[in-house]
Amino acid sequence: MMRLGVFVGLAVVVPVVLGAGAGEQWSPRSAAAYLDGRAEWWMTWKPAVREQGTFCISCHTTMPFALARPALDAEAGAGGADARVVAAIEKRVREWKELQGKTPEAQGSEAVLNALVLASLDGRSGRLSDVTRQAFANLWALQITEGGEKGAWRWYNFHEQPWEADDSPYWGAALAAVAVGTAPQGYASWPENRERVKMLTGYLRANAAKQSLFNRAALLWAAARLPGLMSGEERAAAIRDVFARQRADGGWSSPSLVVDGWKRMDGTPLDTGSDGYATGFVAYAMEQAGVTRTDARLAKALAWLEKNQDTAGGGWPAMSLNKRRDPNSDIGRFMRDAATGYAVLALTSGE
Repeated sequence: MMRLGVFVGLAVVVPVVLGAGAGEQWSPRSAAAYLDGRAEWWMTWKPAVREQGTFCISCHTTMPFALARPALDAEAGAGGADARVVAAIEKRVREWKELQGKTPEAQGSEAVLNALVLASLDGRSGRLSDVTRQAFANLWALQITEGGEKGAWRWYNFHEQPWEADDSPYWGAALAAVAVGTAPQGYASWPENRERVKMLTGYLRANAAKQSLFNRAALLWAAARLPGLMSGEERAAAIRDVFARQRADGGWSSPSLVVDGWKRMDGTPLDTGSDGYATGFVAYAMEQAGVTRTDARLAKALAWLEKNQDTAGGGWPAMSLNKRRDPNSDIGRFMRDAATGYAVLALTSGE
């Protein structure tokens, strides 16, 4: 079943009112064109290609694309890439036994991301589809049920921040919680899910205090969807700590939000200015956590996003935390892909 629309080519630049201090324009059409182009490239990039016409779903390109692209349909029309991304995910979910990854880390990571994307689409329609039920069945079958990571999933660890490092199983568990809490028809409270959700909640709560600010922002996002993950005091403390790292220009720097002391593997200095990934992701997480656009701090962050889109290219600036890369190369754009997806989510949230 194709869930996303067909591109209708509306050549518009839409002003988005963001609140106090904002008022610049950003281009949904340019953002959509950037996201579509990057998804098209990813689907044919040899390292991403998988069996039977499918491809890897990634934290940097296809997952944020799939979450953000529907928010642009009203302004920019649905592209063709969106339908192909969803179709490939659905195929891999339906044929999981044959197509799943070869390692526990590949299986766990993909199961979480598949469930997140499909649950997010179902959340828009209000109906839990059969393929999303299957995605959750795949997810729960891989949940760790004992030991220190009880309640989480095996996750990629290539010692690369912010999604594939030592602390990334927490990121994955937070995304799983978003998926479970987003799924419609009260899925999180179904009797057969109670013990599973209890284990997931227990893992996230037990390990929250030692997480990076990126992971704590992810927990804020998850807690907005799945009750019981944070108390009111814990939520307020996380919001306070994340805003404490906001820069004078309204943005955030990714190096300031990952684990302390992080260094690039090639020894080059980290880019410490505000960037689109940190600012887009944090702004979106704050919105999900209930911070309103009338809050001067959030308004300033959204204004930064409006002012810093590359309207010619369509994306938002962000650099690798792991190596000095050419920002115009395909691999060098991975962080920009994520930045653009979350910037779109932040700028369109609540509209």
